[in-house]
Amino acid sequence: MTMPTDFMAATDWEQASGPLTIVSVQENDCWPVDTRSISGAKDTLAAGKHPVIAIGGMTAADGRPLNVTGVVVSFEGTNDSGIATDRVNVNIADGYIVRQYVANILTHPNTYEQAPVVGQPVYVDDSAALSAGVTLSMAAANSAAVKNPQAGILWYCQNEIADGLAGGSRAASTFDGSLLNSLVEQEYCVLLFNGSREL
Repeated sequence: MTMPTDFMAATDWEQASGPLTIVSVQENDCWPVDTRSISGAKDTLAAGKHPVIAIGGMTAADGRPLNVTGVVVSFEGTNDSGIATDRVNVNIADGYIVRQYVANILTHPNTYEQAPVVGQPVYVDDSAALSAGVTLSMAAANSAAVKNPQAGILWYCQNEIADGLAGGSRAASTFDGSLLNSLVEQEYCVLLFNGSREL
């Protein structure tokens, strides 16, 4: 998904200015980008692209779904395909809010959420059913029945918080409608965190 190149200052996409905990990792430790997804190429890393990703192994044997997750802040590579040792700067801070496309699939291949709510879990999902550039879904497991790491929860965007205060006006928001009983990839604000991990 392409977003503004001035992502960190573009309030249409970046919904919180902090907190920031930036880690620098190698490109080949990030997924689902490049060839590291069931689909073969879920998203790419390049200037102006800020997907939510998982860091570490993709298989249960490698520790999935205990992966650290976060949003790509910047990519220090030479092109979209990159090389394994290119540097990816990722914000892994709990409480950071970003706008992302999220698929409404609950279980692969054909159970869908029709009435998403604030606080609903969101996962990094490498399934082929998701469109190119969409790395998040509401499914706790991917299409191979491997558990997905939780990236955070659906949350209010800035204007939705203001409109939803007690005694204030309530403008129509993302959460006021219903979705089709089929795959819908819609923009949501996602409150990112790394606190929910299995032991």
